[in-house]
Amino acid sequence: MVTNAQVRRLFRLMSSEESLQKAAMKSDMDEDTARKYLKEGKSPDELKKPHTWQTRENPFEKYWTEITGMLENNPGLEAKTIFEYLQRQYPGAFHDGQLRTLQRKVKHWHIFDKTHIGPEVFFQQEHKPGLLCESDFTHMDDLGIMIAGELYRHILYHFVLTYSNWEDGTPCHSESLESLTEGLQNALWHLGAVPFAHQTDRLTAAIQKPGNELEFTKGYAQLLMHYKIEGKKTQPASPNENGDIEQRNYRLKRTIEQQLMLRGSSAFNTLDEYKEFLTGMYAQLNTGRREKVREELAVMHELPATRLENCRELPPVRVSPGATIRVLKNIYSINSHLIGEQVNVHLYADYLEVKYKGTRVETIPRLQGSGKHDIQYRHIIDWLVRKPGAFENYKYKQDLFPTTFFRIAYDKLMEAHAEKTAVKQYLQLLYWAAKTGEDKINLILKQVIESGNVIDIGYIKKQAAITPDLAVHQPEVTPVDLKKYQELLEPEVVPCQLN
Repeated sequence: MVTNAQVRRLFRLMSSEESLQKAAMKSDMDEDTARKYLKEGKSPDELKKPHTWQTRENPFEKYWTEITGMLENNPGLEAKTIFEYLQRQYPGAFHDGQLRTLQRKVKHWHIFDKTHIGPEVFFQQEHKPGLLCESDFTHMDDLGIMIAGELYRHILYHFVLTYSNWEDGTPCHSESLESLTEGLQNALWHLGAVPFAHQTDRLTAAIQKPGNELEFTKGYAQLLMHYKIEGKKTQPASPNENGDIEQRNYRLKRTIEQQLMLRGSSAFNTLDEYKEFLTGMYAQLNTGRREKVREELAVMHELPATRLENCRELPPVRVSPGATIRVLKNIYSINSHLIGEQVNVHLYADYLEVKYKGTRVETIPRLQGSGKHDIQYRHIIDWLVRKPGAFENYKYKQDLFPTTFFRIAYDKLMEAHAEKTAVKQYLQLLYWAAKTGEDKINLILKQVIESGNVIDIGYIKKQAAITPDLAVHQPEVTPVDLKKYQELLEPEVVPCQLN
């Protein structure tokens, strides 16, 4: 067989040798073969005819009309699914080794058949400085973040500038309007300017459900109006239209995971410590984007004078005879003095604020989801000590064990005394915890239990009287204030606007 190298040598020798015969001999081929290649002026590879004929019988030829009919009705059908169907319909006609042949033929049909639309085309977009930012939420539970020894179940609000990829984020508990408002405002104030448009992927809680022609909710419209920013949304069931943020979500989670590995732990003492970790990571990520960020800042418009408070005022709710209120399908306890009265609830991303006649009376951590309850013993203990018989079958009894040591103390009292006596003594513990401080009583109970002593109410009261005051546990949660890594003054807050 003549090789490409032989023919190339023949072409070179023909310009130096006196005859074809000598050039052919030195190229190690006969004269007729040399003459053929000189006439064609091509190498052996170039003269090869493409292999278009079948070397074996097509096992699917008999069934190809049926196969293409299935593909035309549903182009998304995979070759493996069709192959399994044929094996069921025609037992013994096909063996497993023929699957690859069918896959090649189906692929060929997809490429050359013009009667159906091919795979979706993604059009690379050209982004302009300062024009667009995108928002999304991404779930974080799989990273195993621990706060004070407990798994911190949360999602992350994620903000990205599409031109420079500058990004920011805020941990939150739900995909809600309040979370969107807090996260977007945090990002804009950290950035120090406002782009012209903000795009989301039709967030299910903050925006109307897919398929609904209504525009953004009134609260979201107020947010956009406050910052003079245009709101955009993707088409229903088309999150790829929010492509920049979707891609950054994956990269951000991977970066957080890597940084946690370098840190050596995913456990944090406090939520603030976790937020500081995220803030430092954003600062590091954004360092390499400074040049493009400067281009964006040069064309963006200024921040408003104040932030918009990220709350939603709910219709007034009446306090039930059980000293509870129902807020968004969850139950919260309220001071029993307010039974029968109407209170106003302002809903924030992570907490709710309860007001009575304009005065704040409670700030309570917001429950996520529905069908849950948060009962504080401080709200009802004055009546429980008067009606101890109500304790044993109380619907929310489990909420009346604030710590593990209170629960152990109750069990030990039940072992040592009759039920009525044990309940009365346990309620006395709760009463003293409400009056002198839960942390103090919990510390005394811890010492008594670990030393193996019996639970003596008189002794615990005496110890409480002589034990220095500890930092009293407060059920209220103050609004989160992220430490800004850019030197921005803390903005003022405007009154909460009604939805």
